[in-house]
Amino acid sequence: MEASMQSSPQLALQTQSTISPSDRQWAASAHFLALLLALMTAWMVGVAGIVGAGIIYLIKRDDSSFVAEHAREAINFNLSMLLYSVAAVAMGVLLAGATVLTLGLGLIVTAPAGLLLLVVAAAIAVMWLVCSLVAGFKAWNGEHYRYPLTLRWLG
Repeated sequence: MEASMQSSPQLALQTQSTISPSDRQWAASAHFLALLLALMTAWMVGVAGIVGAGIIYLIKRDDSSFVAEHAREAINFNLSMLLYSVAAVAMGVLLAGATVLTLGLGLIVTAPAGLLLLVVAAAIAVMWLVCSLVAGFKAWNGEHYRYPLTLRWLG
């Protein structure tokens, strides 16, 4: 049992050392490009991120499984963040519509729900930013990374 626990970190180091610096840069670029494009096009956060990571995936998928893996993760994550954001906006529209349809009387219910929705939207934004940075630095170090709360569309 001890031998297997000791060999696991050694195996991880061996795997990291076999990944070329170029592959690490391309893998990190998939995450950082997705983040950069999404920040530059705030209203299309998920779409721009998907496009950025998708370009790297298309360029490097046949050359490096490490780069392809990280680019797929970035695509899946940005697509998930897009879907979560669209759901939050749809819920906001429904809450606003409920307030208008009840001539403002529904505000008693929709105001707290709207505040909760703002907190959820902020949490999505912070998670998107932090996880993208963590993934980029993990790729730069030659490590594998799986984003949390991500729908795996590309396998």
